[in-house]
Amino acid sequence: MSRKNHLCQLLVGVILLFSSSLFVVAGLADEGMWTFDNPPVKQLKERYGFTPTQEWLDHVRLASVRFMDGGSGSFVSPNGLVLTNHHVAMGQLQKISTAEKDYVATGFYAATPAEELKCPDLEVNVLISMEDVTQRVQSAVKEGMSEAEALKARRAEIAKIEKESLDKTGLRSNVISLYHGGEYWLYRYKKYTDVRLVMAPERQAAYFGGDSDNFTYPRYDLDMAFFRVYENGKPIKSEHYLKWNSKGAGENELVFVSGNPGSSDRLFTYAQLEFQRDVRYPMILKYIKKRLEILYEYRERGQEQERRALFHIFGLENAKKALTGELRGLLDKNLMAKRKKDEEEFRKLIANNPEWQKLYGDAWDVIAKTIKKSAEKTKEQFYRHLRGSRMASFAATIVRYVAEVQKPDAERLPGYHDSQLNELRFYLFSPAPIYKDLEEATLAGTLQMSLEELGPDDEFIKIVLNGRSPEEVAKDLINGSKLDDVEFRKSLIEGGEKAVKKCKDPLIVLARKLDPIWRKSEKWFRENVESVLTQASEKIAKARFVVYGKSVYPDATFTLRLAYGAVKGYPMNGTKAPYKTTLYGLYDRALSFDQKGEYVLPQRFWDRQHTLNLATPVNFVSTCDIIGGNSGSPVINKNAELVGVIFDGNIESLSGRFIYDEEKNRAVAVHSAYIIEALRKLYDAGKLADEIEGK
Repeated sequence: MSRKNHLCQLLVGVILLFSSSLFVVAGLADEGMWTFDNPPVKQLKERYGFTPTQEWLDHVRLASVRFMDGGSGSFVSPNGLVLTNHHVAMGQLQKISTAEKDYVATGFYAATPAEELKCPDLEVNVLISMEDVTQRVQSAVKEGMSEAEALKARRAEIAKIEKESLDKTGLRSNVISLYHGGEYWLYRYKKYTDVRLVMAPERQAAYFGGDSDNFTYPRYDLDMAFFRVYENGKPIKSEHYLKWNSKGAGENELVFVSGNPGSSDRLFTYAQLEFQRDVRYPMILKYIKKRLEILYEYRERGQEQERRALFHIFGLENAKKALTGELRGLLDKNLMAKRKKDEEEFRKLIANNPEWQKLYGDAWDVIAKTIKKSAEKTKEQFYRHLRGSRMASFAATIVRYVAEVQKPDAERLPGYHDSQLNELRFYLFSPAPIYKDLEEATLAGTLQMSLEELGPDDEFIKIVLNGRSPEEVAKDLINGSKLDDVEFRKSLIEGGEKAVKKCKDPLIVLARKLDPIWRKSEKWFRENVESVLTQASEKIAKARFVVYGKSVYPDATFTLRLAYGAVKGYPMNGTKAPYKTTLYGLYDRALSFDQKGEYVLPQRFWDRQHTLNLATPVNFVSTCDIIGGNSGSPVINKNAELVGVIFDGNIESLSGRFIYDEEKNRAVAVHSAYIIEALRKLYDAGKLADEIEGK
């Protein structure tokens, strides 16, 4: 569907090691993923004559939700009903499906509350409050501290802030770094873990056009899904929800997107962009290509194997197309020239002020030198891991968990602080099914990759393979392990270090052997790269603030942001792309491809074609600024009414990771009218349509 898919987010983030800041001017273009504490009030007033009130902003924030397995959504009724994308829901659909009931393929609708299906490991968050804790975090760094000591002090203070907040409020508490260390904010979330599936269409309707149409427009997708949030066994009363506008938004109308963009690189230095272009992207794309080869071979074993592999293939194909498009942007000489020019102009402003130059002037050169140093170890750090296996991931986490919790909270590694343990246990104790044949095939394939990339004499390879083949090792590790059993995982956590040290499970034994290597690698990176980059990035952030104040937005951090823009088509392939598509176009596209492959419509679309208003808008585009993580975000009008749901960006928007182009960048959304038309006339879900329309 789009780079907003969760698996894509994980892949994009696996070695996102570097962060800094380059000033990007956000003028009157429809640009920016703005934090709710610093909304684009000036831009909205000057360009659209609209000023959001604090009440409006609070309502939109509290009606927006974050899906912790990737994506965004919104409350659309007072009864805890949440709208998101089918492709955001796909992971949970897969987990509650079986060989006999494949909800990804057939879709699902619960006509009554009793029929709603509980998701095995889905957490959704609502952002309750935000508090600026910059002074407290930065003050933890004392004069004379080394960079490594400074990083340790920051981490300790952040852990303390999060623990204090959790104890005081009971809310999920995360300290978020904005502007790459320029600011730190404490975000408090109400979290819900009893989330139930209400409705999802067939994948073929949601993903019409398949990978061929992914990141393109015009589009004709019914990429939607509905969940309901429960607490204490009952649907919550969602006081803040978005009222439905079935008419939708007209051409050139102002609209907003409230969601959780995952990550962007618009504030990276030029040296960081070069690293992305020359090192990171080629390596990740090579890895994805080989992972797909493994999965394609696995799915040939049978129909059930094809079902099990589908979600992984979907995510990886999506990631491949997204990253290929982003790399194309980095290879664009004009884009890179503009980024270089912007950086040079910013540095000149700093250099012209002796005080600023003394405080901040060396930061860019420090970052360039540090990245070069880190690049030499990038491949080693990436491939010295057990990839593609949930069971292997459980083993590594359990071994580290029981060791870290013995330490004082401030001294633990990130992810293992007191404020984070509930989330970690929620992941570890997920009852989602694990397929050992898939685990074995994937682990064997990724170990083969590591062998090829690192060589047989690498320390990691010697420990894992010990002269044996990846296939032999993967077979013994997976089939000999009981880590697919939730109760076994619980027993190890409850038994603590003693139980884990005694455990003879082959994956646990291997994780115990590898943990020292991983810790050594992490320590090197922390002391030689992360600590240096953190300090240099903070300098550039401070330089930006003294020159420009808060007139620029921070890079995306998978936290709630507000984007704005107009419903508008754009020039494409020598012609124009319309601002909306219709059901007429959907049927035309299916017939133009003779109803084959990715362009097959579910039979219900043909059986009930005569009941539909074929002029109904299907998808539409706007200039709203989005990126991965925005999938499922509500599109709303000035009255905070829902007019659509984001599900993709056009192919031209992929370079938007690095720079925004209002002329061509477009966010693609499902139209509110199509959702209602489909619920009432295609899926016999009139009761659900009544709920969201308030009837």
